Amino acid sequence: MAKANRILIVGAGPAGLAMARALSGHGLDIHVFERASSESLASPADDGREIALTHRSERLLRELGHWERLKTEEIGQLREAVVLDGDARDGLRFQSPGGKSEAGPLGWLVPNAALRRVAFDAVKDEGDVTLHTDAVVTDVDTEANGVTLTLADGRRFDGNLLLAADTRFSFTRRACGIAADHHDFGKVMLVGRVRHDEPHHGTAWEWFRYGQTLALLPLHQAHTASVVITVAPAEARALQALPQESLGEVLAQRFDQRLGAMTALGPLHAYPLVGVYPKRLVSERMALVGDAAVGMHPVTAHGYNFGLLGVATLSEALKAAQRQGRPLHDPRLLADYERRHRRATRPLYVATRLVAGLYTDDRLPARALRKAAVVVAGRLPGFATAIVKGLRDEGRGASPRWPITRRLIGGLLSNLNRG
Repeated sequence: MAKANRILIVGAGPAGLAMARALSGHGLDIHVFERASSESLASPADDGREIALTHRSERLLRELGHWERLKTEEIGQLREAVVLDGDARDGLRFQSPGGKSEAGPLGWLVPNAALRRVAFDAVKDEGDVTLHTDAVVTDVDTEANGVTLTLADGRRFDGNLLLAADTRFSFTRRACGIAADHHDFGKVMLVGRVRHDEPHHGTAWEWFRYGQTLALLPLHQAHTASVVITVAPAEARALQALPQESLGEVLAQRFDQRLGAMTALGPLHAYPLVGVYPKRLVSERMALVGDAAVGMHPVTAHGYNFGLLGVATLSEALKAAQRQGRPLHDPRLLADYERRHRRATRPLYVATRLVAGLYTDDRLPARALRKAAVVVAGRLPGFATAIVKGLRDEGRGASPRWPITRRLIGGLLSNLNRG
């Protein structure tokens, strides 16, 4: 019989460690299993990725004790966002009320490696959290009496509840019989850091050019940014093969010299673009969190934010059950988490697939539709304000809801019909 208060978490990424931290101190026995070494968790390698954080995520990171562990130079402020299409010189602009210099930031940019480091720092000395590193899970058994994990070295661990946080391609999810929809966008995302001549002024760009998608994310230093390029796999390999001394010139050309000359500060890191959404988020005595629950396309920058939101939603329910003496694996508790997290994430996941598909389609009809969409969105009353409120959590939540999407699509169709 499994211990009533033991929770097994598979995956010591930001979501898994955040969940352990959120549950710590509430009378639970928490075990985290990670295939990587403790050294790599303590000092994660730089993977080139910068994570955009909303105001809600910043508050959650403070509650977890993560935010104060970040270094000042690791936090970049996002004060304005610009969306461009094709060869346009200007596009949709999103600013805080009063302008980017008068109000607080829309959000923040923090290196993924830094978020992983502070997540580990926050739990490594917690007495009720046991980290099992170099631990490869080979079998999962969930049944009425409890959960059992089997590791590659033959060790077995019993628990009351299993939480899967082992990436969007989760082995644990599949081992528990949960299928997932995988959408391969057929592209590769390249990320790297550059130094540029002109200051970025805290402005992020999302630029849907023909044949490629470009993004620029402002970092702490005014002349340093993260560049993101989404291209076909063969082109990605060619860019990665360039010597670092000539890479900056090529990147500056792709950005039309808008920030002047660029110098590459390191290599380009490659990530295949695959969106993943499971058929279910829970099963008997188990639940999915982080990317295992929602594997977002990075164009919305909401993947990590959704991960933290899921951690907050599920951890609060589990802590309440512990206080009230209710079973942690209560099917009603898990079903409520699934309903709430699906409602918070599914609309944006679907909308992202539609937008990413449209804005990477370079056929002439799609180009016309893309330009019309930007024009209509810019003319919709309150559209930009609603997006900003979503980022700043001023209103209904952390992300725009379906009514905004319906208004955008409805206005676009109306505009096309008039044409």
